[in-house]
Amino acid sequence: MATGTLPLVFSRHKVPLTLYLFIYMGLLHCQQFIIPFKAPSDCRAEQFFDISSLSCVSCGPNQRRRLSCVCQTGYQTLTTDKMSITCQQCPIDKPAVTKDGFGCIRCPGAVSDEGNCKCPPGSFLESMRNWYLSRRMFLIDMLSGREKSLSSLPKVIRVASSLVPRTQEGQVFPPLMVVTYRDVPITDINTQTVSTSFAVEYEMDQSEARMKTDVSRTMNQMLVKDLCAQTALGVMGGVAVLYSLLKTVSWKRRISSTDTLVKFLFFYAGDLANVFFIVTVGTGLYWLIFYKAQQFVSVLLPLPPQEEKLVTYVGCAFALKAVQFLHKLFIQVSVDVFLIDWERPRSKTSRTVQAAGEMKREPSPVSIWRTYFVANEWNEIQTIRKISPTFQIMAVLFFLEVLGFSSLALRDPWTTLQRPSEAYTPSYSLTLRYGLAATLWLCIGLLQVIFFTVFYEHFVEDKIRQFVDLCSISNISVLLLSHRCFGYYIHGRSVHGHADTNMEEMNNNLRREQESLCGQRGLLPNTDIQTFQVALSNLLRMQYDRIQDSISRRNRPSRLTDTTMGHFSEPQCKAYHTMNHFLASVIDHAHPDMDYIVKDKLMFERVIGMEFLEPSEKSIFYNDEAHSFSNVLFYGNEATLLIFDTLFFCVVDLGSQSFILAAVLTYLQQMIFSFVRNALGRRNLAYKTLVDKRFLI
Repeated sequence: MATGTLPLVFSRHKVPLTLYLFIYMGLLHCQQFIIPFKAPSDCRAEQFFDISSLSCVSCGPNQRRRLSCVCQTGYQTLTTDKMSITCQQCPIDKPAVTKDGFGCIRCPGAVSDEGNCKCPPGSFLESMRNWYLSRRMFLIDMLSGREKSLSSLPKVIRVASSLVPRTQEGQVFPPLMVVTYRDVPITDINTQTVSTSFAVEYEMDQSEARMKTDVSRTMNQMLVKDLCAQTALGVMGGVAVLYSLLKTVSWKRRISSTDTLVKFLFFYAGDLANVFFIVTVGTGLYWLIFYKAQQFVSVLLPLPPQEEKLVTYVGCAFALKAVQFLHKLFIQVSVDVFLIDWERPRSKTSRTVQAAGEMKREPSPVSIWRTYFVANEWNEIQTIRKISPTFQIMAVLFFLEVLGFSSLALRDPWTTLQRPSEAYTPSYSLTLRYGLAATLWLCIGLLQVIFFTVFYEHFVEDKIRQFVDLCSISNISVLLLSHRCFGYYIHGRSVHGHADTNMEEMNNNLRREQESLCGQRGLLPNTDIQTFQVALSNLLRMQYDRIQDSISRRNRPSRLTDTTMGHFSEPQCKAYHTMNHFLASVIDHAHPDMDYIVKDKLMFERVIGMEFLEPSEKSIFYNDEAHSFSNVLFYGNEATLLIFDTLFFCVVDLGSQSFILAAVLTYLQQMIFSFVRNALGRRNLAYKTLVDKRFLI
């Protein structure tokens, strides 16, 4: 095999083609740059020429053109990033800008067109390096105005007309104080007076608290910062959404309706009101404690814009709580109620009646007075509360106005309650005023609730349990339906069989019951539980509605439907007895298709307020020793009423700056809503039970 080198031969015709291919391949692998040429004269009026990019750049908002973009007069530079800056307008009290443009400062005089400070006429700007700092000063100079000798009377005296501490600019301890002197010619030494002013301005920007304080104070300041308040509102608001959804699901299981979204909004209004209330009261209480309890002034009150946000939150809490209160009021005055009379006619007596043209004898009817008596007692307990509104108002005013607790809402950091009339009195702080009023109202209200629950109900009277006892003595049971398929049942069937007796027999029955010589009052044998939460089956509710339609005459003309004044027709009376017999037979398990079971609620069911089992075939009676039927009364909604009264009192006070006016208006609204609740509840009771409204006194 022969080896060798292959010669590279170019002909004169192929050389140009080869060079062309090499040049073409090089162009495919290179990067192309286009550098536009701009001259400064090409830039428009609102642009400047950037020498780094050789291009024209436009200025942003609130900026003007110089060699580069700078902020307009009265605007400070927030951020700068090579070719761009961000500008923000200075506040009114600090209209001038520092030399570097990054800060806003106060001016002793006017502000120039360039945004710099100008000294007042006759003054000049002096550097702090040329100041003479001294620990001594004089208020009156009576020597400089004397002529010729020190024994002569002065013609002019020099007095300190203004003293203004300037702690931010002081470089010695104690802080710097600027003293302004003026010469006063003496005209009449006996009657002439000279006025002197002393001004101190305290201010702390809460947004700078973390940068200017230590770690412990930083944590305290963060509690009241707007960001922390908004974070708390966001987190607790999310929890309120979940809780409102849970209550909506529970309501949906208890009633069949398409207005689920509307109901959710009502629930969410109440829960969100509680969130606003907790955040605002916590904020006001924080400032009340840490501002007033400090021995040295280190914590200052929020600025006016931050107080406006607090007032806005309080207004939102009041509006939402008012929606929740009106919603609960509507539910209470529209609840379905029926009184089941267990009394049966005795065979000893009878009466003669005419039926179908013939005379026949039948047992004498039972007395209706026991039903009227129970209905009247129910009407009386509709508006009872765990607190006394009159005592609440008087106690709050006593602490605020008589003992002088209102002085704690002043802007000074002192805790003095009683001040001399000639002493200086600063203005009130909205934050301290709200924190003081809300805390005091809540404390007095909670003390009343504790006293009423722990002492009064145990040693004086408990009207809720007394009503249950009255039902047992009267042989009357009460069925309350706050939802379509959910409500409450009070078992009042007498263990003695009859309640229409004379005094001697009644006393004997009570003595036998006291000595345990008879059965127990409970629904189930050998039990004492008389109150239940009931979840009705749909079949039972439908039968209840059919009979109730005949009682209330909903299909009759409106001019004939006034059942509150005792104008009852014979069909209505028959429907009433039919309802009484039907409900009594259901309690006695006489309807297998509408039967019920009795069980205890799970702990988790009681906590979340929702039943896990649906009464599809049988109704469910849940044992309820807590007497939760009071939820359809003012008694069971004391928390809502107390918060609503607190917010009403505080809103009126923040608007009028008068605790007395707020107390008077709060008392009036309590009386008005109590009257409305009693009147509408009385009308509903007469409408649903056919009890003449004239017997509900």
